[in-house]
Amino acid sequence: MWTSTSIRRIHTLLASLRNETLIPNPEFQRRLVWSNKHKNDFIDTVLRGYPFPEIYIAAGEVDLVTGKGKEMLVDGQQRLTTLKQYFNASPDLKLSREITPYTELKEEKKRAFLNYEVVVRDLGQMSVTEMKEIFQRINSTNYSLNAMEIRHARFDGEIKKFAEKLAQDPFFEERRVFRASEIRRMNDTAFTLSVIITIMSTYFNLDHVFEDYLFQYNDEFKEKDRLEVEFQKVFQFVSACRLPQSSRPWRTKSDLFTLLVEVYEALIKNGGPFKPAEVGKRLRKFYELVDELGERNSEIENQNSRIAEYYTAVRQATNHRTSRINRGEILRDVIKGEFVFGGKQD
Repeated sequence: MWTSTSIRRIHTLLASLRNETLIPNPEFQRRLVWSNKHKNDFIDTVLRGYPFPEIYIAAGEVDLVTGKGKEMLVDGQQRLTTLKQYFNASPDLKLSREITPYTELKEEKKRAFLNYEVVVRDLGQMSVTEMKEIFQRINSTNYSLNAMEIRHARFDGEIKKFAEKLAQDPFFEERRVFRASEIRRMNDTAFTLSVIITIMSTYFNLDHVFEDYLFQYNDEFKEKDRLEVEFQKVFQFVSACRLPQSSRPWRTKSDLFTLLVEVYEALIKNGGPFKPAEVGKRLRKFYELVDELGERNSEIENQNSRIAEYYTAVRQATNHRTSRINRGEILRDVIKGEFVFGGKQD
């Protein structure tokens, strides 16, 4: 496929957007998900005269009577929309103190902004299917990236940053919860984000609500200070339970996920007066029984106990809502001391 590059100044691109000869939101484009910080950083880049990556366009419809044609913006929607918001003083762009509004710029600064040169790669005439394919390849969304890496590329907001910070807490590092390969692929952030969303809402099915929360809390996440304090209480409580390094939560993410959510529920939401030594004793016994049952794998299907129910829920469809709820209800009783061990309540 032959392509060409050209230079277009910002005032030309803004005029094309205003005249609707450049269509910024084809059906396959992503929603605008830049945080205000990301937008401010981008505007600062332009005002300083620094370059940014090229944008991609393709030929759109042509009016056969007037000869006027349109162009489709294949990639670069967020950049051009941010420039338009800045120029028009849109309320959707909240400028930081470091960024001077366009209307308050000196004339030479306004001229420099409008004459800023943008590299545009013209892909020529192509079908919508071809545009989608190129868009996906440019953004690497359907190739080597996993789900969390794709979200990382799309979202640069506050709740994601909080999840990243939480994943780096010594609580996880000291117990070697996440392998280096998991950290590289951002599976540690996906795990903590799952915990955060669950304690903010309830157990959910798979990861289908991730993007809703990443989008909703992209610009602001006012809960982060409170949650940081509460998570530290949870981490301290679990640490005081003194579960051995060989215990299930440090070996299996599903066990750890359920433990953190249910300790948060008991300790923070319900404010229970639980003693970590006593809870730790019950948890150790419970996890040992789960492991023992796992060693007798052939007998599990004949077991009717809640131990077997938990083991099944932690091994099969682990991210499904039903499995998460079943695990949570069982572990909740263990934490509260209402779980029956061997025919009697502990």
